[in-house]
Amino acid sequence: MEPIEGAILGPFLGFTAALTGSLTTRMIKPDPFWMFGIIAEPVGVLAAGMLFKARWKTVLGLYLATLVAYFMHPYGRSLPFWTILDVLAALALIYPAAKIGGKIQTANIKRLSLKMASVSFVCIATDSLIRIFLLIPCGLHILFFGNFDSLFAAFVEAAVQSYIEDLIAVVVSLFVGVPLLSTMLKHGFLIGEKGNRG
Repeated sequence: MEPIEGAILGPFLGFTAALTGSLTTRMIKPDPFWMFGIIAEPVGVLAAGMLFKARWKTVLGLYLATLVAYFMHPYGRSLPFWTILDVLAALALIYPAAKIGGKIQTANIKRLSLKMASVSFVCIATDSLIRIFLLIPCGLHILFFGNFDSLFAAFVEAAVQSYIEDLIAVVVSLFVGVPLLSTMLKHGFLIGEKGNRG
């Protein structure tokens, strides 16, 4: 749902709504990994909101900074490369995702499916990348894993789940997000964060 939040609410209102929702969820249902979702989910919505407004530079900067930090860490160079292939693919999609169809408020409805699929993929990969950034470069792995071997096993398992989540996020965005946004666009419900179109 992160891409849909970003499309409808925009980057900053979307970020705030996702942060509020994430905090509320963790207070109602505590989770030992709470710090990952509280940060990663709002950032994913922020990225989606920016791409739906055709703003790609901030997303690219965030992506590059976190990826460089990951690869500078010894664990980032030791964990299997295939585990982050979706993140690397999303990096290549940032600019096209922002440019396909233009801004969401004035988007070409014929290209909405392609825009939604590409933005959704980048959004969910951004969520994953922020979790990876918190786990490895920020050192949260120390709190959850006693040694590199246990981290390695968990990281590989999480990577497999992440690829499944990528697919689910794109499919849900296409089958739920596209009809919803199409309807909102046709009826003029999608407006900018300051009340203007675009």
